Amino acid sequence: MAVENKDARPGKAPKKESQPLIIAKTPAEEQRLKLERLMRNPDKAAPIPEKPKEWNPRAPPEFVRDVMGSSAGAGSGEFHVYRHLRRREYQRQDFLERLSDKQKLDEDYKEKLKENQKAAEDRTAKRRKKRDKLKQKKLMAKKAKMESQKEEDSEKSSSSSASEGEEKEDDAEVPSFIMGKR
Repeated sequence: MAVENKDARPGKAPKKESQPLIIAKTPAEEQRLKLERLMRNPDKAAPIPEKPKEWNPRAPPEFVRDVMGSSAGAGSGEFHVYRHLRRREYQRQDFLERLSDKQKLDEDYKEKLKENQKAAEDRTAKRRKKRDKLKQKKLMAKKAKMESQKEEDSEKSSSSSASEGEEKEDDAEVPSFIMGKR
């Protein structure tokens, strides 16, 4: 037996429970509410606004038709036109100045990056050279140790066969490195 909804009308979908109206009192609450609303339906795409385009001034005209002069017959309305043109030109000059400053900062930044990269390469090369030098030193010490052990072994075998009754004078260990060799 199917239970029928009292509010259901034929051909209409049942009503969803409406969310209570919550008014955010702080920016943090507002952000939380927006996140909760987005997370209710994670399949839905979240709107990400695009970066606003940078303002560009209108280019100066190639040919000026109404040339302003300093004639005595200029009407009272001409001053406002002049003021508007002057303001627009100042805005254009400020924009070009900011643009050149930004380009100079970008060039300085790129130059600084190149300097830092070159300094890092120099440090790396210096450390690599030091490591190679240390590796060569260790290899030379190892070879010298092996040679000294071979010499001792040959001396022991020749001295033990020559004089078996003699006692060894020095029982000290063979040094693990040889000083003075590079």
